[in-house]
Amino acid sequence: MKNEKLATLLKEYEDFQKLNLNIDITRGKPEKRQLDLSNELLDMVNSHSNFTDKNGTDVRNYGEAYGIEEIKNLIADIIKVNKDNIVVCGNSSLNIMFDLISRSYTHGIDGGTPWSKLEKVKWLCSVPGYDRQFSISEYFSMEMINIPMDENGPDMDMVEEYVKDPAVKGIWCIPIYSNPTGITYSDEVVRRFARLKPASKDFRVFWDLAYYVHHLYSDRRDHLLNLLDECHKNNNDDLPLMFFSMSKISFAGGGVASVIASDNNIRIIKNALKYQTIGYDKINQLRHALFFKNAENVEKHMQKHAEIVKEKFEIVIKALEEIEDIAWFTRPNGGYFISLFVKEGTADKVIARCKKCGVVLTEAGSSYPYHKDPHNSHIRIAPTFVNNEKLKVALEVLKLSVRIEYLLSEK
Repeated sequence: MKNEKLATLLKEYEDFQKLNLNIDITRGKPEKRQLDLSNELLDMVNSHSNFTDKNGTDVRNYGEAYGIEEIKNLIADIIKVNKDNIVVCGNSSLNIMFDLISRSYTHGIDGGTPWSKLEKVKWLCSVPGYDRQFSISEYFSMEMINIPMDENGPDMDMVEEYVKDPAVKGIWCIPIYSNPTGITYSDEVVRRFARLKPASKDFRVFWDLAYYVHHLYSDRRDHLLNLLDECHKNNNDDLPLMFFSMSKISFAGGGVASVIASDNNIRIIKNALKYQTIGYDKINQLRHALFFKNAENVEKHMQKHAEIVKEKFEIVIKALEEIEDIAWFTRPNGGYFISLFVKEGTADKVIARCKKCGVVLTEAGSSYPYHKDPHNSHIRIAPTFVNNEKLKVALEVLKLSVRIEYLLSEK
């Protein structure tokens, strides 16, 4: 009976192969309709005909190296922080993270030993997590340590134990609608982060708010405590470095990125930036401030994004429900990703089988340090970029591949 079922599935798979598909769902990129939502932004400064910010600086010239007043006010309104605790940089929060770590290696943090002179640097990695962040750690030859996550966030017992080691210098976190599971850290997890007492004074929590406003449903939204506030309550102000980017709010790769931190951390960052740049793109900062104006308008704008992204999430969830007998998956309330967990030992085979059929998924193991998924079961689904019809076809191939590899593993 099992062989007959497998033969039927393989025949279906051969039929899909004949279609010569070319569908890429590897990265969390906005689709064209989402990008079109911000087209008006491109003309904002020109139509405004006033190129000066509130402080009188001509945004076409040098000055305001740490961000113009208007964009700081906007970000402060969105994240609910003091504008003086924000430094606005270029278009990429990942670039800010890389720079901060790079400077830690060359110059240390606030008078501390440069990390390059240490025998070993260790870094905690919430898994499954964001592959590009893990790549930064790998680039600097850090020893990466897996911290498994559940529906509440990282295993805080493990985190609290590992930070007793002075070689542990930080942890990667995407605390709301996490890449790739879509989970949001519970209040208790955030409070436990705020109470951490690391052995190393230069330990930092890299708190990436990439999907902070990317809610999908008005009637069910995840809530995230403000880590900066919680740390202040615990006299732990310097612990977090928070990052916020508008790249998937306006244009992917053309947004505005910022770092939010304590007074002391902001001082350290500014002191380094004065050697690195005369200033970032203030024209882009001004047009974002003019286009969005306040958090309320950002909220309305993100509802338009949600209408588009929600369709895709619901297509994925409906399709994956058909294989719940042999796999499980996350059902996020926001963000850009859904995680599928297939039978242990089969994720790489499922992804390879999909690729042979013309459906490209993120490489197996990518959501783990060193590209090594200890269970070989996780598959990241990034449904936003392709149109709905292509997405449906890709999911048919994925479901078929999951079932085939499940049966083959049972033989």
